[in-house]
Amino acid sequence: MRAVIQRVTEANCKVDGKITGAITDGFLVLLGIEDADTHEDLDWLAQKIVNMRVFGDENGLMNKGLADIDGNILLISQFTLFASTKKGNRPGFTRAARPDKAIPLYESMIKQLSSLLNKEVQTGIFGADMKISLVNDGPVTISIDTKNKE
Repeated sequence: MRAVIQRVTEANCKVDGKITGAITDGFLVLLGIEDADTHEDLDWLAQKIVNMRVFGDENGLMNKGLADIDGNILLISQFTLFASTKKGNRPGFTRAARPDKAIPLYESMIKQLSSLLNKEVQTGIFGADMKISLVNDGPVTISIDTKNKE
């Protein structure tokens, strides 16, 4: 799995002009799932996301996590995180998991993050043409790959 985590003051997802998920203060998480991903990858990544300390403390240092600020998550499926750009100018997406594998893992990630946060995780709609708006705070943007554990 790959995730791009953006610290935001606000973010939302619209599909056909209607908001499917919206948050203030927290993380916009773009999640890519590949065929090789397992529930172990999911569990490891969920823990990393929820426990990541990138929110400012009283001294302005990045020492606080989501729980410390009562933060939120907007989770968006993003198969393009597995784009291959090695050949030519048109990216290939063969590493991205097909919906029959990706959807159950995406739904499990929603449940896992909600459980760890003790609150509902906001989402987009898997496979939809989504319009994402955000105010990146900092900016702070972190990418994580579960296969490299970084």
